[in-house]
This record gives sequence, structure tokens and C-alpha cells, in this order.
Amino acid sequence: MRHLDPERQALILMSAGPTTYHTPVTPGEPMGDSQTRRIHPDLRTDARYQLLARILADEITQGTYPPGSKLPSETEMLERYGVSRNTVRAAVAELRSMGLAVSHHGKGTYVREQTAPAAEIERTLTKRGKRLHTSDTYAAEPASVTRSHASGPVADLINRGPVALLKAERLLRHPDTTAPIAQQTVSIPFDIADEVPQLAEAPDSSPADLYSMLATAGLSLTWWEKVTARTALPDERAALDMTDSDTIMVTYRITEDADGRALLVEELRVNAASAALAYRITPTTPKR
Repeated sequence: MRHLDPERQALILMSAGPTTYHTPVTPGEPMGDSQTRRIHPDLRTDARYQLLARILADEITQGTYPPGSKLPSETEMLERYGVSRNTVRAAVAELRSMGLAVSHHGKGTYVREQTAPAAEIERTLTKRGKRLHTSDTYAAEPASVTRSHASGPVADLINRGPVALLKAERLLRHPDTTAPIAQQTVSIPFDIADEVPQLAEAPDSSPADLYSMLATAGLSLTWWEKVTARTALPDERAALDMTDSDTIMVTYRITEDADGRALLVEELRVNAASAALAYRITPTTPKR
């Protein structure tokens, strides 16, 4: 009998009832009818899928399945390891949560490629003379402008009820590779656009230009940011070339006046697995 590592032996034993014989299973060799096993009634499903996930994880780290290679299909795993389809699916989900695998609908599950160096998105604001500058180094596609009403986190940040908005949305690309790195949405409340007509005339301007319009109108500006993460929506995954298991990082930059009134909300959505936000911090004196 061929020697097997303890975890693989345990998985085979777990799939055998008290009176069922067991034989070693070699990866790549199909199981015949004589190797069919009964699941022990005292064993929980979560123990089986966790053990199978560990076995697959070991094979990934040992190079049996190199980065970018396709993992065996569900049917192949059923035959190879003698477990149920639900156990296989749960084990694959565990691999995804461990960051070792990615699944593509209709194509199968693959070993995650080595993470490329993160695209650094500089978020620092600087002032040169009377003009404000962002540290953007990415290429912005032309923005599409729509009208809508504030909802969700944006409504909470504006905090003025069901306010109407002008929204400018654009895709940001890496300047060298042209790969998509972020989606940007700038929300301008109607009451602020009425107060500063330039905003209504050119809502698709860059954030730095919008800040200058507000400053030229005599408003004293301050900023703060809120960063959160969530599961990406289908259109976000498609636009940013994300996998089903990737997490999206969302940054909200709120521009306020001296009274704390929200003037603009800039939302930046990036793939958390391939981008990093960078800030230069300047100490401020708290208001008394």
C-alpha cells in the first residue's frame, strides 16, 4: 500500500463507514465502483470540507497546482477524494476565502496569480498660490453626467434629506498600462450648484477644478475622508477586471464649508487586492 500523508489518510477514513474497506487514493487516478464509500454518520460536513481545503491548499503551496493553473473540476474531485459535491463546493469556497483560488463563472476555479504590486493612489491635497491640486497620476476617461437623488452612504454624508444631485462618473486608468484602477463618482447637491453656478455649467470637471470653483465663490474649504470595504457589484467587477472573490475598497472624500455643510462628495472605488491609498498627514488644530 502506498504511503499517504496523515491528512489524506484521514480524509479517506472519514469517508468510510465502520464496516467499509478503504484504499489509498492517488491524485489523478479515478475511483472505481469498488472504491465507493459511505459517509460515517458521526462526522460533520464542515470537518470534511475543511480537511479537503487543507489538502488542496498544501498541494497549491507545494507547487502541484502552480499560480494560474486550473484546479480539478467538481466531478474530478468527487472521484479523486470520494466526498460529496457539497463538500467539494464548500472546500473550494474555503480556498477562495483563504485567497488561494479564484472562480470564473463557466470556466472553473484557478489558483490565484501572485499579487502584482499595488497601484498606489495618492490622495494628498496641496495648495500652490490660490489653487488647490490633487496628486492624481492616473488617466481619467471623459465623465458621464446624470441627475439623481442622494441615497445610501452619500445621502448620509450630505445629511440634508432627499437632496437632488448632479453626478459625474468616470473610469480612471493606469497612465502606463491603461489598466482600469478605479471608478470615480462626484456628487454635487443641487443647492450647492445653485449657489455656485459654475458647478452646474461644468459638473464633469476634475475634483481639483471643482474645489477651485468653490474657493473662487468665497467658500472656506475643509476635507475629510471615510474608507470602507464591501462586496463588489457585478458592474464594478466588470469595469475593474475583478474576480468574484475580490473586495472593493470605497473612499468617500467630503468637501465642507466653514460651517460643516457638505458641498461635494467624491466616491472612489478600487479593487482592494491591487490598489493602495497613500496620504500625507498634516496636523490640524481642533476647533474650540
